[in-house]
Amino acid sequence: MGRSMPPHSFRGWSAAIAIALTAAAAGAQEKDRTIEEIERYRQMLQEGNPAELLVVRGEELWKTKRGPKNASLEQCDIGLGPGVVKGAYAQLPRYFADVDQVMDFEARLVHCMVTLQGFDRAALVKSPFSGAGQRPTDIEAITTYVVEQSRGHTIAVPQKHPKERAAFDRGKQLFYMRAGPYDFACSTCHGVDGQRIRLQDLPNFEKPEPAQRAFATWPAYRVSQGALRTMQWRINDCFRQQRWPEPIFISQGTIDLITFLGVKANGGKMDSPAIKR
Repeated sequence: MGRSMPPHSFRGWSAAIAIALTAAAAGAQEKDRTIEEIERYRQMLQEGNPAELLVVRGEELWKTKRGPKNASLEQCDIGLGPGVVKGAYAQLPRYFADVDQVMDFEARLVHCMVTLQGFDRAALVKSPFSGAGQRPTDIEAITTYVVEQSRGHTIAVPQKHPKERAAFDRGKQLFYMRAGPYDFACSTCHGVDGQRIRLQDLPNFEKPEPAQRAFATWPAYRVSQGALRTMQWRINDCFRQQRWPEPIFISQGTIDLITFLGVKANGGKMDSPAIKR
């Protein structure tokens, strides 16, 4: 028959357990307070989004005749017919029969600027992103205007065409592919709950609600950089943080990954341009 624990030992263990439980409760409360403060910070930011000014510039660029062909973008078909912008961004990426490929908005915009306005494609894609605090590029400004026209619209990235489904499958492979010096995948950060980098929650794309919330709020104005950032930039920066090679702007790989993320977010409501830290 085993020996019973001495009373003083039992009291010691009880005290230790009580201290551990108290510390755990305090830690949970502190975490809750941190989350509340972060959310309050975000709400304060949202009250004055500088992207609103960029919407005006983007609309002007969309409607102004420019380029070697002296034409506007008002006949650009971004999925719902020539010149239709209301709700169009919420249904991208998608298949376009005239080029026989799946395009996201930025790829389609470059296509229209080349075919309708006569701009040089190489020049357009050379520097698509502005530096911190720099004047936004035309692509960033126009993207801001067009995505604003989808605010409140339901995300409905299509999967009817075989090439749309193929883009999703390739994007899924990219999302889960581990590579680089740290053996990271997109899913390392975005395939589990409770991940965060500094003040930024990392949404779990395995679940509809966080996937919808994340996709719906890009493009976004980044306060820390003083710049509007598009979805193509977001993918580029994720690759950088994984220490992967920098992807080519509007390459098929980036479009495939955006297709995967968009389909995972289907059913959410667009709320962009948003504002982030």
